[in-house]
Amino acid sequence: MLLKEYRICMPLTVEEYRIGQLYMISKHSHEQSDRGEGVEVISNEPYTDPTHGPGQFTEKRVFLNSKLPSWAQAVVPKIFYVTEKAWNYYPYTITEYTCSFLPKFSIHIVTKYEDNNGCNDNIFGTELKDQEREVCFVDIAYDEIPERYYKESEDLRHFKSEKTSRGNLQDGWRETQNPIMCSYKLVTVKFEVWGLQTRVEQFVHKVIRDVLLLGHRQAFAWVDEWIDMTMDEVRDFERTIQEATNQKIGVFPPSISISDSLPSTCALTGPASAPSTPLCIDAPESLNVPKDRPRKKSAPETLTLPDPVQNSEALDCDADQLTDSHAVQSSTFNSSNPDLVGGE
Repeated sequence: MLLKEYRICMPLTVEEYRIGQLYMISKHSHEQSDRGEGVEVISNEPYTDPTHGPGQFTEKRVFLNSKLPSWAQAVVPKIFYVTEKAWNYYPYTITEYTCSFLPKFSIHIVTKYEDNNGCNDNIFGTELKDQEREVCFVDIAYDEIPERYYKESEDLRHFKSEKTSRGNLQDGWRETQNPIMCSYKLVTVKFEVWGLQTRVEQFVHKVIRDVLLLGHRQAFAWVDEWIDMTMDEVRDFERTIQEATNQKIGVFPPSISISDSLPSTCALTGPASAPSTPLCIDAPESLNVPKDRPRKKSAPETLTLPDPVQNSEALDCDADQLTDSHAVQSSTFNSSNPDLVGGE
């Protein structure tokens, strides 16, 4: 398990960011989707939690096989998806990710928003429970972004909003900007597979950081498009974009359910329960054993039974040798094939 806390500041208020976040997520998902890959919205409904009160529940399927590194594509089926379940009780949200192919993989994100520049070191006092975590500040203006995502119009060092007059963001802007808010995200990544755990968890955190950086850059770069929207208007925008996105990735008709009425308590489960994700039971082709491979003979065709009368000391010696030989063979197999071992 790898735990990190991300802090992303924005030249907005917490209330402004609520509209901007919904607008950005919908538009960004549509931009990043293509035929057969992207974000399919399964559910987007009001939900009431006994502790946090009224909120919104969303469930999405993220299809992204071609975006995986080559070493991951070698063992992952071409058709698989990540399930995202989110419970939004703004300014507090919970998000969970699980994978249709990897049942031991999960991401858990707790988010809180405050009107400050990321100076609250105890915002997750209850959730941390004395766990150590690495704190990572994400600078939407000056952190390096992957080249394939760079757009000059979204470069916040040069962008200035016409409607709010905010920008250009100069070096050290978090110390002088007003208004300013911070999105605090406590991210837990688990991939409990021996031999791959550290590599995968570090890779996933890098992807998460890139997504957070790009998404928040876009939320401010598009501020003039959403700053005048009401909550009802941004929800209407969500519906329109979600239907278009589902059709774009090849879902006909759109597999989407957006309701204005509260669902029954049995319809949705809260974040405390484990998400139910279909599992792919077929092994990837690269791991299948060829059917025409000749069977290796591990024993002679005929057995010669020992003489009934044997020396007991000789039997003890043979047994010890057999045990030592088996141990050496087992050790050699495991050390040379670490990725085939199921767990730590």
